[in-house]
This record gives sequence, C-alpha cells and structure tokens, in this order.
Amino acid sequence: MRKYTGELGLTIVAIIWGSGFVASAVSLEHYTPYQILAIRFLIGVILLTIVFFKKIKSIKRSTLIKGSIIGVFLYVAFALQTVGLQFTTPSKNAFLTAVNVVIVPFIAFFLYKRKMDRFELFGAVLAITGVGVLSLKLSAEVNIGDLLTLLCAVAFAFHIFYTAQFVRTEDPILLTVIQMVVAAILGVIVVLAKGETHFSVDVEGVSSLVYLGVFSTTIAFLLQTVAQKYTTETNAAIILSTEAFWGMVFSVLLLSEVLTGKMMIGAVLILVAIIISETKLSFFKKKSYEIKNTNG
Repeated sequence: MRKYTGELGLTIVAIIWGSGFVASAVSLEHYTPYQILAIRFLIGVILLTIVFFKKIKSIKRSTLIKGSIIGVFLYVAFALQTVGLQFTTPSKNAFLTAVNVVIVPFIAFFLYKRKMDRFELFGAVLAITGVGVLSLKLSAEVNIGDLLTLLCAVAFAFHIFYTAQFVRTEDPILLTVIQMVVAAILGVIVVLAKGETHFSVDVEGVSSLVYLGVFSTTIAFLLQTVAQKYTTETNAAIILSTEAFWGMVFSVLLLSEVLTGKMMIGAVLILVAIIISETKLSFFKKKSYEIKNTNG
C-alpha cells in the first residue's frame, strides 16, 4: 500500500483542484484575481501556523531557502495563469497550464542529466493530448494570454520538479509552510502595489474564498508536498494533470455542463496515460513471460 501513497495523495489533490474551478469562477465575480491569490495564501499561512506551530519553531536554514524557492515558483505560476486567463479562454488556459506535464521530464534531463523513462515520457505526451481533447476548442490563434499561460506551465513544472527534489532531504510540512508564507507575502505586495485594498464581504464571495484557501490551497499543497516524497516528479505531473478531468466532472455535476463525446475521449486518454506511466505495461511483460513458460 505504501507504494501507492504518493499516487493516492496526488489524486486527491487533483480532485480538490478540479472542484476549485467552480469556487474560482464564483470568487472572480466578487474579487480581483490578485486579491484571490493573496487571500487564499494568507488563509493557508494562518491555518498551517496554527496547526504546526511547534514544528515551525525548529525550522532549519536549508528548509527556509528551499521553501522560499518553491514559494516563488508557486506564486509566479498562479499570477501568470491568472493574468493569462484575462486574455485567453478558460479551456485554453487549462490546457496550456497542463503542458507542465511534458516539461517536467525535460527539466530533469537538462538540469540533472537524468535519463528519461520512455513510459513516463509517452504517458506525459498522452496525458497532454487527453487534456487537449478534453479542454480545447478548435482555434489556431495564439495571443498574449496563451504565451503567459505557457510561461505559467513552465513555472508549475519547476515547482513540481523542485518539490520532488527538496522533499527528499527536508520536512514536507515545513516546506509547505514556508512556500505558503512566501506566496502570501508576494500576494500582499502585488495587491498593495495595485491599490486593490477594497474587499467585498458578500457571503457568496467570502465562502468561495474560504473554500479556495482551506481546500485548494492549505490541504491540497500540504498533501502534494507530502505525497511527492513517494513518487517521481513525472508521475506527479501526470497525476496532477487529471485536474482538468476532475474540473470537467465537477462542471457537469455542479454547473450542469453537458458531457460530450470529446470530453469522454479526453478522459480515457488521461486514464491510459496514468496506467502506462505507473505500470510501465508490466502486466504485458508478465503475460508474455507466462506464455513463454507454458510453451517452454
């Protein structure tokens, strides 16, 4: 069971993020994108500090540095995604963000000369194809929003990659606390710089923000950091790319979106991608080995 701890944890993260699409849509009717980012990370800092106060007192310098690095990547990724969304469609934004699944193995290869696992690489390409089928509406136009979202995918890829590196030697909980603090500080600085200091206290807006802060931020990123200790960075990226699939599921269930054949094909491709990257098709090898033995 321990073997699948990481995969199970990351699947829960993807489900939470998928449900977060609905909460984000609601909160954007009441707040600016930068206000949402600042508040969700501040909620994360407050909750994590309350729960892990004793742990925080024994924090090491190396954890501070590494947590700050992934915190910067985290905020930059979210900010680029948010700004990109103002200039492109939500479906393109979701697809281009998910491109990080293909970028992660290349970061490992170019920065750390790590050999590419052909099953993981094929799974990554298949996953991105599935996300494309699931979320893209046919349009060849590329605009500034698309480019910003692509940069956001690069930032998310670095975030996933360095989280995988750092959890090997650092406490995942403390890494989560530090990255949340850094992201919150950057969020507050941006809100103050833009002069967006007036906040709505409408019940619908506040409740959607609380959901994003508690579930999509605090619980999801804590779980992601801990889970990445038990799997590879490419596997993590592939599983997290199912966020697009779960977003579709919650849109169908909660927003009465119509389920199309295109959505189902995309979902199947993502599922096959995960099976290939996780199992490396070992069940076929076993079968061929058994056939050989029975023939022999």
